Amino acid sequence: MKAIIVGGGIGGLTTALMLHARGLECEIYEQAASIQELGVGINVLPHAIRELAALGLLDRLDAVAIRTHELFYLNRQGQEVWHEPRGLDAGHDVPQFSIHRGRLQSVILEAVIERLGADKVHTGRRLASFTQDEGGVSAEFTDHAGTPVETARGEILVGADGIHSVVRRTLFPDEGGPIWNGLVLWRGARDWPRFLTGRSMIIAGGLESKMVVYPIAEGSTPDTVFTNWAVIGKLGDGTSLPARENWSRPGHWDDLTPNTAGISIPHVDVHALMRATETFWEYPLSDRNPLPRWSHGRVTLLGDAAHPMYPVGSNGASQAILDARALGDALVRAEHPMQALAAYDAERLPKTAEIVHSNRKGGPEGVIDAVEKLAPEGFTNIEEVLSYAEREAIVRGYAQRAGFAADKGKAA
Repeated sequence: MKAIIVGGGIGGLTTALMLHARGLECEIYEQAASIQELGVGINVLPHAIRELAALGLLDRLDAVAIRTHELFYLNRQGQEVWHEPRGLDAGHDVPQFSIHRGRLQSVILEAVIERLGADKVHTGRRLASFTQDEGGVSAEFTDHAGTPVETARGEILVGADGIHSVVRRTLFPDEGGPIWNGLVLWRGARDWPRFLTGRSMIIAGGLESKMVVYPIAEGSTPDTVFTNWAVIGKLGDGTSLPARENWSRPGHWDDLTPNTAGISIPHVDVHALMRATETFWEYPLSDRNPLPRWSHGRVTLLGDAAHPMYPVGSNGASQAILDARALGDALVRAEHPMQALAAYDAERLPKTAEIVHSNRKGGPEGVIDAVEKLAPEGFTNIEEVLSYAEREAIVRGYAQRAGFAADKGKAA
């Protein structure tokens, strides 16, 4: 059996490794002229790292990432709302990694080229159309000028082509564009002095805006780490989604600074870190409503093409990796590809739909919002504002729903 994978991001590349590990053939078609190390920092949770470790990538990730030790949630005054260990320190059998998105993608891409061969990764290929018949799927690809360049044939087609997925738009032509809530994410990274353990992650803020900071790699000197920062704030009313070409553009200080005012992080001077960052990026915070189904015959969706979600709870890339594992397993268990895709839908769609809805409410970071709503000016005793049990229900409840609670257990 052969799979056509549309999209060379984290989801598409991981799918290729998963299928290859199960003896299934596949080829990747990426519209960009080359697969580059784009983006800034992300976190990949233990349940997803467990899958990458099973593919033999743990040592490679260790070489380019930070094993996350702990997570702090603070209100905008810098007071501690919640603190918990992460990864190995929380009892998992594998780490949580804080990593540059592009470096994670490169680690997976290098493994794909080593195991499948460079000739299985096609760049500069834009999906124009696809058709199905009783025996398989045919996909037509063009170059960026729209000139037909290739026809691919396989038993299934996997749309892993992101939030602006051509495959999804073909399957659901009346859906419309992504949904924007008026919030924008500004992100940057640079070398900065270590803070706390050197492996700590902090999220601070409140209902209107939040600030995030954590290291994603070792720095250029022993006393520094390559430090990622992010700010979420309001830039519109959500009625007019920015044009697609403005989804990843250099940010502007005049837009950013009003959303950082009044937020204090005592452990690290994030304001100085942001001012020292030469270039930072701006992204609209958007998602899509969960679909009634992903699979149509021999065609299915995966990752952001299937379930784009707000970037809270560190789940976007993690869920794409879990999709890839589930799809690979379904394909080797089923007698027919269409039966496999139906089983894949049944396993993954309800779980990811729940996370999409939860992330719209703030995910685990909603614990900060709950405290700020009750004590906007800060507090003397957090227990008098929101008890430990109530805070735990928000944070741990999300971990259970997303599948990375420490008691979820070891690898199957």
